[in-house]
Amino acid sequence: MLKNAVDLYLNGFRSMVVGRTLWKIILLKLFIIFAVLKLFFFPDFLASRFDTDSQCADYVLQQLTSPSTKGR
Repeated sequence: MLKNAVDLYLNGFRSMVVGRTLWKIILLKLFIIFAVLKLFFFPDFLASRFDTDSQCADYVLQQLTSPSTKGR
């Protein structure tokens, strides 16, 4: 049964004509979303503010465990 499912998907992907182009567009969009936007719009906050891993860990622990004062 598993072999039939795998064969179904393999034959489906092999016989695609328009689908290959659509998969290329999807992969290109995912690359843009995860790589380019991350690179330019979401800098590494912890690496830019702290020098060591222990300082980063302390800051993250403090942020996760301290009660939020915003919105109160």
